[in-house]
Amino acid sequence: MMCDARLFGPQVTALSGTQTLQFAPLSGHADVGMLSSKILAHAPPRFALTGLSMGCIVAMEIVRQAPERVERLALMDTNPEPDVEAVKAALESQMTKAKAGDLVSVMRDEMKPNYLIDGPRRNQILDLFLDMAVGLGTDVFVRQSKALQSRPDQRDTLRSICLPTLILCGEDHLLCPPERH
Repeated sequence: MMCDARLFGPQVTALSGTQTLQFAPLSGHADVGMLSSKILAHAPPRFALTGLSMGCIVAMEIVRQAPERVERLALMDTNPEPDVEAVKAALESQMTKAKAGDLVSVMRDEMKPNYLIDGPRRNQILDLFLDMAVGLGTDVFVRQSKALQSRPDQRDTLRSICLPTLILCGEDHLLCPPERH
């Protein structure tokens, strides 16, 4: 959520010499199904697919819509279940604050602290997250929040997957702990 292709900078550096990489913005719609349809409209006939967090929520919908097009799948730090009411309410509050001109504090104080545990590059990575969020802006934050609030349950989609799939999560992830994976 609120990230652009810079999120995968190290992977781009490592893979771009040998692989064709495409990044799809998750910014144009307030609905996971529409975001997925737009990506599918511009994707190759067959492709490997990955995402992180919200990107995986969209990836699971892509697999639901067009399983025959996905060759391999990697889902990182995500949750196939729909948002619970408490999370939906928190998003409402955050959208209200963002629309009132307080996107930076919502991202800095409420969202980003939950993204990473302590580590040697934590502050550098959080600064990048904040820079990406500010660059995307309030309208994208609102659309993404609404898409998350109404996202479908993808547990049946995951049960039906018949392709090589990696599910990766951090042991200490605050938003999506291992039991939610």
